[in-house]
Amino acid sequence: MKFISTRGKSPALGFEDTLLSGLAPDGGLYLPDVWPLYSESQLLDWQHLGYADLAKVVLEPFIKDDVGSDVFSGLVDSAYRGFDHPAIAPLKQCDHDLWLMELYHGPTLAFKDYALQLVGRLFEHVLNKRGERITIVGATSGDTGSAAIEGVRGSDRADIFILFPKGRVSEVQRRQMTTIGNENVHCLAIDGTFDDCQDLVKAMFGDEAARKELKLSAVNSINWARIMAQIVYYFWAGLQLGSPQRVVNFTVPTGNFGNVFAGYAARKMGLPIDWLGVGTNRNDILFRFFENADMSMAPVEASLAPSMDIQVSSNFERLLFDLCQGDGHEVERIINEFRMSGTMDLPSGAQEEVGRLFTGFRYQDEQILSEMSAVLKSSSEILDPHTAIAFAQARIQGQERDHCNAPTVALATAHPAKFPTAVQQATGLYPSLPSRLSDLLERPERQTLLPNDYQAVKSHIMENARIILD
Repeated sequence: MKFISTRGKSPALGFEDTLLSGLAPDGGLYLPDVWPLYSESQLLDWQHLGYADLAKVVLEPFIKDDVGSDVFSGLVDSAYRGFDHPAIAPLKQCDHDLWLMELYHGPTLAFKDYALQLVGRLFEHVLNKRGERITIVGATSGDTGSAAIEGVRGSDRADIFILFPKGRVSEVQRRQMTTIGNENVHCLAIDGTFDDCQDLVKAMFGDEAARKELKLSAVNSINWARIMAQIVYYFWAGLQLGSPQRVVNFTVPTGNFGNVFAGYAARKMGLPIDWLGVGTNRNDILFRFFENADMSMAPVEASLAPSMDIQVSSNFERLLFDLCQGDGHEVERIINEFRMSGTMDLPSGAQEEVGRLFTGFRYQDEQILSEMSAVLKSSSEILDPHTAIAFAQARIQGQERDHCNAPTVALATAHPAKFPTAVQQATGLYPSLPSRLSDLLERPERQTLLPNDYQAVKSHIMENARIILD
């Protein structure tokens, strides 16, 4: 299998080179040139598999040309061995056809662990095999940073620089990054928004000289391997709930569109999904697009769900590639116009196509707090603010759109203890961190404050990356 850029100008790559490249040289995002399509009989055969074994068969077509099956099997087993629930991604029934999938049982208590624990091991394997070193640069709106750091901390083959918006992530999210003492870990607090951080990362990848000198790689969901690994839990939930004999729906709290695109990918690969819910907070560009065909940027506003405080959803470009029938030149034209004008115009018929599969949902802060309170009273579940949006969407739109009694699964993307202030405001309860993180708020922090300026960020990375220093 080869992987191609959504902009159509970069050469196709194998899996290993796609993993290490992250963003394509032409600025596009990588996608498989052909999607594997699983039959009903294959899905039936997989219903009895545990999470790790399911990951091996679902992902095998993507990696088989570069990573041997035995090696990959060991990496997958190692990646999920440390999760604190035997099911890895347990499902809870909250109503007749309403389910919650808990995606916070990994080391950093967020859904990003389900991809980055595996991606980190893939990085180490490939780099050791090649005898190479890389510099990972990523942006985070909260959870990607700590999960990426956890995946590569202590590596002799990779330095990691994570940019996050100063004052716009929760204290727990920040400390999960800044209290890591390994010398290969660098946390950069940027005076700006997540979109600013993401633009700085893309600027560095667009700087050909810096990209080559640093051997840049990415851990954001712009890296195909991130999306790939997240596809698994959609198949996991579907098979647990009766697929392929039964369709299943999902609601996803969404900022950068990566998590919900993994669901879209699972559908392309044969999982019978009827619809995908895209939940947003007050930063509602995706809601406005799916509901009113309005893809226009607005200023980013801080909210109680900070991981979704985003206006430019990078992974939407992967969906756009399909909507443009694989025409990379058209994708590039649309994205460039969007960047210049702040408004995106889609090809004819595209809005109707996405409307058949995706549905948008928006919750303001006061609605988020109300939902968190109501869910605690009705089911004794404590939800973080992002999950509360997905849960509300599953509850409301599941009834509106479901005509076949299909289960709707809300993705619980973070442990409530990652957002204790919001949880306490909504419920009066202060959620405790797991014992392994009980002293997190007392650990010393290590971070560098930088302006929203590409040259300042580039200079800092060049001065601290071991690939340059050595």
